[in-house]
Amino acid sequence: MARIGPASREDVPADQREAFDRFVAERGSVPATGPLSVMLNAPEMLARGEHFRAYVRGNSCSLPATVRELAMLVTARENDCQFIWYAHAAAGRRAGLSDDLVNNLRDKRPLTGISAQESAVVEFGQEYFRTRRVSQATFDAALSEFGVRGLAELTSLMGYYALLAFNINAFEMLPEGGEEAPLPV
Repeated sequence: MARIGPASREDVPADQREAFDRFVAERGSVPATGPLSVMLNAPEMLARGEHFRAYVRGNSCSLPATVRELAMLVTARENDCQFIWYAHAAAGRRAGLSDDLVNNLRDKRPLTGISAQESAVVEFGQEYFRTRRVSQATFDAALSEFGVRGLAELTSLMGYYALLAFNINAFEMLPEGGEEAPLPV
């Protein structure tokens, strides 16, 4: 059970109701759960974040969909975030990630037979989330795969999803289920 209910127009500050109305008009409704339902309590903050989300999730980003989805899954796994896992495991498979990669990542089993690009994403994310640093060797491997722009985007994408995981986990937003097995936490 989430720690708070969905945001309402009456509960947000009067000076942010325009941003609230804009978001609800674009989305068609107030989200009932998930990180945006939390962030909508500060509509202007959410509006600013939506521009960033659109960039890292969209075609402006130089990273292919498989890399973006894998980055989200690594972030979900490392933050034990069920909501992001449910939202992106199936999407990752549809984007081209193998079942073995997704399942082994979920279950914290060794990842074998993955590409150099996939390995660069996984090692970069896991090393950072586990140590709060990235070694020179791991950085260099990711830089070699993605270039400066791509690595800046990868780092920022993982950071954004870590922000979402923080909101989701702190407010105890659980997914309603889906086609994926839950993270063993």
